[in-house]
Amino acid sequence: MKTVSVIIPLYNEQDSLKELYSQIQKSVSIYDYEIIFIDDGSNDKSWEILKIISDENYRVQLIKFYNNFGKSDALQQGFKLAKNDYIITLDADLQDDPNEIPKLIEKIDEGWDVVSGWKKNRKDPINKTLPSKIFNIVTSFFIGLNLHDYNCGLKCYRKKVTKSIKLYGGLHRYIPAICSQKGYKIT
Repeated sequence: MKTVSVIIPLYNEQDSLKELYSQIQKSVSIYDYEIIFIDDGSNDKSWEILKIISDENYRVQLIKFYNNFGKSDALQQGFKLAKNDYIITLDADLQDDPNEIPKLIEKIDEGWDVVSGWKKNRKDPINKTLPSKIFNIVTSFFIGLNLHDYNCGLKCYRKKVTKSIKLYGGLHRYIPAICSQKGYKIT
């Protein structure tokens, strides 16, 4: 049976957590799985909701930061804790579809080391989407790795990849570039 670790960094996502958890659980129920939530210093009710979820499911692990350190630090802690062969990351705001998880795993099984998602129908305002498009074009040009959406939180990795990279600051935006420079196969 395939083993899957799902890592979700979050900050003040109390309104989406129950629905997100329900969708993830349905999507990964065919695998031996764990779900790791990293609360990056939320000051809403996110932690209380996560505690209820983890009390109901022994496969749910929680990490709580007492300050907001950022997505890179949250992902790094999740990578350290994850023990399964396939590592999935996704954002907690419901813009990443957990139903895509089996498709990401199928793609990895074709021989890839990293499969990067793509937010086609992004729900953010133009002051976020336009800079993101420019970032993707410029990064693709300089790195030589053509991806539609470097910064999409939905990704699948082989465990060896997550154990070989170190994230801090804003490096989460460059994970595909870092992996490419290390020689991993990315799509």
